[in-house]
Amino acid sequence: MVNLAIAGRRPACAQSTQKNEPIRVANLCFPKRPLLAALLLVAALAAPAAPVHLVEQSPVQITTLASGAKLVDFGRVAFGNLRLIPPTDATNLISVHFGEALANGAVNCHPPGSVRYARQQALLNGKSVIIAPNRDQRNTAQPAAVLTPPDWGVVLPFRWVEIDNWPGELHLAQISRRAAFATTWNDQAADFQCSDETLNHIWELCRYSIKATTFAGVYVDGDRERISYEADAYLNQLGQYYTDGDIQMARDTFDRLVRQPTWPTEWASHMIFMAYADWRQTGDTNWLAPRFATLQSKLLPHTRADGLVVSNPSQRGDLVDWPDGERDGFVFTPINTVINAFHLRTLAMMAELARALHRDADAVNYAAKEQTARAAFQAKLFDPQLGLYRDGEGTPHTSLHANLFPLAFDLVPAESRAHVAGWLGDRGMRCSVYAAQYLLEALFENDRAAQALQLMTAPNDRSWKHMLDSGTTITWEAWDQRYKSNLDWNHAWGSAPANLLPRFVLGVQPLQPGWSRVAIHPQPDSLAWVKGKVPTPLGSLLLQWDKGQNTLKLTLPPGMTSQVQLPGLETKRVFVNGKSVATHLDNHGLLLDKDVAGTVEIKVR
Repeated sequence: MVNLAIAGRRPACAQSTQKNEPIRVANLCFPKRPLLAALLLVAALAAPAAPVHLVEQSPVQITTLASGAKLVDFGRVAFGNLRLIPPTDATNLISVHFGEALANGAVNCHPPGSVRYARQQALLNGKSVIIAPNRDQRNTAQPAAVLTPPDWGVVLPFRWVEIDNWPGELHLAQISRRAAFATTWNDQAADFQCSDETLNHIWELCRYSIKATTFAGVYVDGDRERISYEADAYLNQLGQYYTDGDIQMARDTFDRLVRQPTWPTEWASHMIFMAYADWRQTGDTNWLAPRFATLQSKLLPHTRADGLVVSNPSQRGDLVDWPDGERDGFVFTPINTVINAFHLRTLAMMAELARALHRDADAVNYAAKEQTARAAFQAKLFDPQLGLYRDGEGTPHTSLHANLFPLAFDLVPAESRAHVAGWLGDRGMRCSVYAAQYLLEALFENDRAAQALQLMTAPNDRSWKHMLDSGTTITWEAWDQRYKSNLDWNHAWGSAPANLLPRFVLGVQPLQPGWSRVAIHPQPDSLAWVKGKVPTPLGSLLLQWDKGQNTLKLTLPPGMTSQVQLPGLETKRVFVNGKSVATHLDNHGLLLDKDVAGTVEIKVR
């Protein structure tokens, strides 16, 4: 007996009554016939892993076009379909156009790339009717695609609906969108606000992108394929921790990816990133322990004597970035700097995870391997004259990616970090929305908040401001159509600010697994004020920084203490709830000598 139900979930079991509709299976007793066993396995993997539900949503506006068609705006894109309530005497045929985009004031029937459009007809009979588009073979027929419950009807992402031949007026009460979201999602769990309205809109765009793409019950790569990919999943995981706080969807996606891994070299490393992030978030070694052997299998093979990973040119899965035009001219060599940066980071993570599980021999082994490989990484790949990393052994080329990943993964020696960070900030967003997560992490972690925020809000087509200006309500798969002709307009791996703004501008991160001790180090740069709400396993953390008043207000949940570092590099007197406290300067700000807890007001004078 092989149990494919997810721990902690009530399995969703349903059998279709329609021909060729997939069967959803939670518990399988595999027969001896291999073909049937394989078919049952595919069906089980296709089943949604997490509780999801349909939410009835009213339109925000209905207008009548010159053609007489009704144009319905739901305000934001969501994955769903329609419920219509026609007049009781209606008997006519209508056409319904679903779309993510408008053209000339109507639904765009020929959108570019993978931007969604669908048309469906329905004969009205005076009764409530569900209007859903036809299935897309691309995201339902392949074995890796994540399916939604058959009883929902087909869902697709859309904001706009245009209805031809509707009888009479169309009232708000006669139409609703049945939008799919995780049942666990909490819109009030998190908040981010600051004195820059563009940043506020960017955070909300990214927060909603995480929410809207929970429709499948596990993280998927957008609507074109609806497949789980490791790097996408990790970025979704970070976003959900800081916008909703749920941990189960990331776990369910991890377990799905154990059964259905994908091909890029670095994507295997992201499985270790996911498990490490879960442990840091929860402190839960019970979930981690039975998956440790799987993590060991995700470490990159083919290391040579000095500990560096050798890529196989005939079976190359090295990605560096995607799409391939976003690699800043990266030169692939057998010893690839990006791949080896991932290798070193995962070795360090595995050493920590092994210690948490009291696997002391494994911890010592991974730490020793990391130390050996780190020395070779620096000796073979760093150019001391440029003060930068080359793309690989045997090439003089130096790309953004060969430097952003080592800096984000804490591989750059202390004496070189400022130079590498400055070079990266000046070079700009020469990477994809995926690699932007790591580029901005590297900048924030090395006191380059000003450049990080400038890149987010840059007035060009390689920023989140550009997405906002386009009118999208879910982040894109790439910066613009011209960088990826088939991009999805509903791809949450483009939502890095959902986690970056609370982690670095609010400055809230766990110091201990499970959030019993946290670091609070706001990096507001020139912002006049910032405030927010961060969900944690112990409860909500509230923060407000006012630059004009030099005041930081905190409310920490019970069971949590915080190390606090204030913006600025000047020695000043600091008061906590009116009492003077001892502080000291380090390279990043003014650090309080003692942790704080509960509700406090910290004032700098």
